[in-house]
Amino acid sequence: MKTAVYCALLTLFSTIAYAEQKTYRKDIRPLWEARCAMCHGVNSPYVGEFKEDKQKFIAHSQGPRMDTYADLVSFVSWPDTGAIMRRLDDGKNTPDGKPGNMYGHLGTNEAERQKNLALFKEWLGKDAWTLKRRADITKEELDRIVAAY
Repeated sequence: MKTAVYCALLTLFSTIAYAEQKTYRKDIRPLWEARCAMCHGVNSPYVGEFKEDKQKFIAHSQGPRMDTYADLVSFVSWPDTGAIMRRLDDGKNTPDGKPGNMYGHLGTNEAERQKNLALFKEWLGKDAWTLKRRADITKEELDRIVAAY
């Protein structure tokens, strides 16, 4: 009897934890479509092309393409480790307190920006928010990134 109760409770808690986990499909993709797609969508260049002629693309309000999970995650973990975090950060993680250049696009007011930033942070995983670049990040820090599909 104890085993059955234990298994039932374990299943219940696992289900609750899974239901609360933020995912790309359920949480991040709709936010991305509403706030980011206009500049980082299917008509945007892939990151290599963007880096080759960055000023041209910026002049046309285009950033690097991030319209798929794989493209977006490449700006989270590898090869452009931390790029999303550096650009979306609200400045609370920088020595000068200056927000990232895309923070303002997270919402029309500070409350909306903070709500959407919290969503990104929760999606990445507990203690996974880092402004470090690939050369500076440890394996342990990379392992914190969940970014569930």
